[in-house]
Amino acid sequence: MTTTLTCISPIDGSVVAEREAISLDEARKAVERARKAQPAWAARPINERIELVTAAVAAVGAMNDEVVPELARMMGRPVRYGGEFRGFEERASHMARIAKEALADIEVGDDADFKRYIRRVPHGVVFVVAPWNYPYMTAINTIAPALIAGNTVILKHATQTLLVGERLAQAFRSAGIPEDVFQNLFLDHDTTSALIAERSFGFVNFTGSVGGGRAMEHAAAGTFTGMGLELGGKDPAYVMDDADLDAAVDGLMDAVVFNSGQSCCGIERIYVHESLFDAFVEKAVKVVGGLRLGNPLDKDTDIGPMANIRFAREARALIDEAVKDGATAHVATRPEDDGGTYLTPQILTDVTHDMRIMREESFAPVVGIMKVSGDDEAVRLMNDSQFGLTASLWTADLDRAEALGERIETGTVFMNRADYLDPALCWTGCKDTGRGGGLSVIGYQNLTRPKSYHLKKVTK
Repeated sequence: MTTTLTCISPIDGSVVAEREAISLDEARKAVERARKAQPAWAARPINERIELVTAAVAAVGAMNDEVVPELARMMGRPVRYGGEFRGFEERASHMARIAKEALADIEVGDDADFKRYIRRVPHGVVFVVAPWNYPYMTAINTIAPALIAGNTVILKHATQTLLVGERLAQAFRSAGIPEDVFQNLFLDHDTTSALIAERSFGFVNFTGSVGGGRAMEHAAAGTFTGMGLELGGKDPAYVMDDADLDAAVDGLMDAVVFNSGQSCCGIERIYVHESLFDAFVEKAVKVVGGLRLGNPLDKDTDIGPMANIRFAREARALIDEAVKDGATAHVATRPEDDGGTYLTPQILTDVTHDMRIMREESFAPVVGIMKVSGDDEAVRLMNDSQFGLTASLWTADLDRAEALGERIETGTVFMNRADYLDPALCWTGCKDTGRGGGLSVIGYQNLTRPKSYHLKKVTK
């Protein structure tokens, strides 16, 4: 039976696009084409691969005027933010710049008797399963370095952003990248699992839910397929007694509500030193109260709808449950909040870690704020989570931030900023956030495997 993949707009419930998922047999043939195309692609000079990927990135940029409103219709991000091309290009360009050095042979020795070195070689076919919340930027994190490293790539994009994969494939073909080297496939969950179980890929990169990550690992069990899993977070912030209060409020509230809170590294928990707590909450409520909730196609809108009504319902349930258990909600329900996808951003105090709102990923524009007595209590609470993606520290003391960072169970430590991905740093996490690492030199290490050469010379 054929599965129809349908993208429903969170703006008004209309159908943005529908595509038929291909059969398992068709998917196997696509994988085989990618496998056959890979050696020739890897044999091309690295400069050529870099140039082609760079041209493909530029071709995506040329579509930006169409992409921005299309993203708003598919997943609800306001057009005022201009889409994702800036970050998309930044990440791809950085990986292109560092490629030669990151992929260079590691010279071990070359003397009269032996030549020894370690070479990075591509896995073969890399499978990218991309999410809807930042559909271009998350996809390019793997696609660009995988192709530059000599792999071929198969992309499966989220149904909520169904048209993104098509646009990427169009751009890559227009830049001259062979069709079998980069393929966008419409796949259902069963076909995806079957391909992984059949050891179709040399490496799988998945960004999504913890449940989705578990499904990927179950499918791959016994295949020894390499996997990169980025599975979300419950990212904390700590505002210390010496923090710049205004900067902390502005930075953290943006990290709470941007993209309607639908960011894996968005801030969902804030711990504020008791000396600043009341002032922080007062200022935070004022900032959030001034944001405009509405149609993302309106250029005056700050916060658009949640991408799916199910996500909004889950967030409301977490908020309502917390209030029932004693939390205080500080933001009155907006007139634009229709009980559907349009959700009032919310600030909660009087919260505890016994509440789900402080433990489970809400993926919504809602944050719980707790008062703490000092560093030890803050670190204990920050670590009291099943997730570990990023942590944000606000202080004037660099040494203090570095010392606390050593104690926090997380993938990235920020100081005086939050919710940002620097492509020169490894994007990684711990605990239920997943495993592996993208971007940076380490991204290339994960998208290739080491191959050692120990060559004994013939001497007379």
